[in-house]
Amino acid sequence: MEAERLIETGRRALAESRGALDVMAEAWQAQALARTVGSRLALDGPRELRGEARALGEIGGGCSAPDHPAVLSRGARAAQLSGIADVRAALTGLALLLGEAGIALVGVACDTGEDGLYWQCIEAMDAADESLDRVHGLLRRLAERERERDGPYGGIRGPAASATGL
Repeated sequence: MEAERLIETGRRALAESRGALDVMAEAWQAQALARTVGSRLALDGPRELRGEARALGEIGGGCSAPDHPAVLSRGARAAQLSGIADVRAALTGLALLLGEAGIALVGVACDTGEDGLYWQCIEAMDAADESLDRVHGLLRRLAERERERDGPYGGIRGPAASATGL
């Protein structure tokens, strides 16, 4: 499945989550998708994104899947990733998903009275925040790349280009 569709599926599933364990499972799914997108861009993405993408692919790599029926029965949604057609759109959607997951985790952490779940939420929030920082870095690099490609005159390659009518 294409990255944008997977991200939208994740956003919808997170919004429909009921209860702390569902939110935790969806936050894990979001993190797994961020790692997979990062790994894919590190291999096949634009050259100037590969270092930052590799770092995104490694965040939270030691986290195991939660013991949740939705995760156990279907596995990681990220395993369905078939490609990234529009890098900017995928990263923008991923930033939204990670931000929403972080907010949902804050809600769970504030509502729980269980120490173990609280600290799991804190760790998941840290991973989502770190991933979100990496995604923002990738988006900045894309913007820089486009500015360099378009030149200082926004698509016109300089004063000589306007004199020639280009």
